[in-house]
Amino acid sequence: MAEIRIRNTNELITGEENVRNFLSQYEVIYEHWDISKLPAHLQENFSLTDEQKAEVLATFEAEIQDLVKRRGYRTWDVITLSETTPNIEELLAKFEQIHTHTEDEIRAIVGGAGTFVIKGSEEIGYFDVNLLPGDLISVPENTVHFFTLTDERKVVAIRLFVEENGWIAHPFEDPSFQKA
Repeated sequence: MAEIRIRNTNELITGEENVRNFLSQYEVIYEHWDISKLPAHLQENFSLTDEQKAEVLATFEAEIQDLVKRRGYRTWDVITLSETTPNIEELLAKFEQIHTHTEDEIRAIVGGAGTFVIKGSEEIGYFDVNLLPGDLISVPENTVHFFTLTDERKVVAIRLFVEENGWIAHPFEDPSFQKA
């Protein structure tokens, strides 16, 4: 299950309802998928072939179609990142810059872990949303954030997009932002 760490105070928010309630203040959607339905050969596999990625998508077809109906997504894919990913350092450097998008950024974690860093209210500041397999998060358009890997440096995630070319990051300058 996801947990939130508020950077200014180091306060932890745990428990599915507590996480959902906190994130809803920022119009961030949080859901939890049943990850146990993922076939064993795809679990903890961070070097998926195109066929295996298609199998991941097929496994969660009902959940994806539910999101499509509710949120208007038109395309989706699976991304895998790990130490074996070519240019992993360059990718992480690109990801770890605060930015916004003109559409939601949505991830359903199906393996490994990842963290969204999101800018909250003036009094809250930035907070980390640490995601584990089964956690789905949708960060609303124009929300200042970035996504990164945890110390384990491996993730498999389903991404959904409204724009068929995927999202485009718009850098955001914030002198108050400090990397953790």
